[in-house]
Amino acid sequence: MKPFVICHMITSLDGGLHPSRWTQSPDGQRAEWSAVYERIHKDLEADAWMVGRVTMAEMSNVEAHPPAGPFKVVRPHHFARRDAKSYAVALDPSGKLHFKAGELDGDHLVVLLGANVPDSHLAELAADGVSYLVAEAGKIDLKAMLEGLGRELGIRRLLLEGGAGVNGSLMAAGLVDELSLLVAPALDARKGSDRVVEFGEEGLADKCALSLIGCDQIGNGLLHLRYAVKPA
Repeated sequence: MKPFVICHMITSLDGGLHPSRWTQSPDGQRAEWSAVYERIHKDLEADAWMVGRVTMAEMSNVEAHPPAGPFKVVRPHHFARRDAKSYAVALDPSGKLHFKAGELDGDHLVVLLGANVPDSHLAELAADGVSYLVAEAGKIDLKAMLEGLGRELGIRRLLLEGGAGVNGSLMAAGLVDELSLLVAPALDARKGSDRVVEFGEEGLADKCALSLIGCDQIGNGLLHLRYAVKPA
C-alpha cells in the first residue's frame, strides 16, 4: 500500500518558489515564512519527505566518488536502514545524485533510480550508507516505488516538497492525496519563474481535480490552503 502523499509547498502570490527573489512585506519576513513552513512540515507528522533531483542536488552538493571495482551490488533495492524515525527520499532517474553519508539533517536517505543506473553508482550509494530502489524495467513506475517505500520501510505518510517537475509527475499519476500550500504576501514577477506544479505541455487539466478542505490565516501575512486531490 502506498503512503498517503501530501504535496507541501510555499509560494509567492504569483507562484514563485524561491523566497530570496520575492518582494518584501510589512506583514512578515522571508525567514519568518520559512520558519512557519517548517513548523507545518512537522505538524503534518509524516514519516518521510520527498524531492526531485534538482532540489536534492542543492542540499547534497557532492561530487561522484564511486569505489574501486569490481562492483557487487544488489538490485532492485538495498536498504541500509529500516528503522529510521524519518526518511529523506529523492527521485533521481539517471543516478546523478551523490552524498557524503546516509543521512541528511537526521533523516535517512533513500534514492529512487531508473533501471539503467550503472552498478558503480549503486556501489557508491551503498558505501555511503544510502538506501535505494531501482526500477526493474524501462520508465520508473512511481506507484510501485511508493508502494515499495510503504512495504519495505513502513512509510505511511509522505510529504512531497518539490520541485515542480516531481510534483507534477506524481499528481499526473494520481499519487497525490492532498495539497498543502502556504501563500506568502509577496511577488516574484520574474519572466519564466518557477511554479508549484509543472507537467510538460499537456498540463494536468484532465488528470486531477482539487477540493478545498481548509483555509487558514496563520500570521505573518501567510495563508495556508489545503485541498484534497482526486483523479479528474
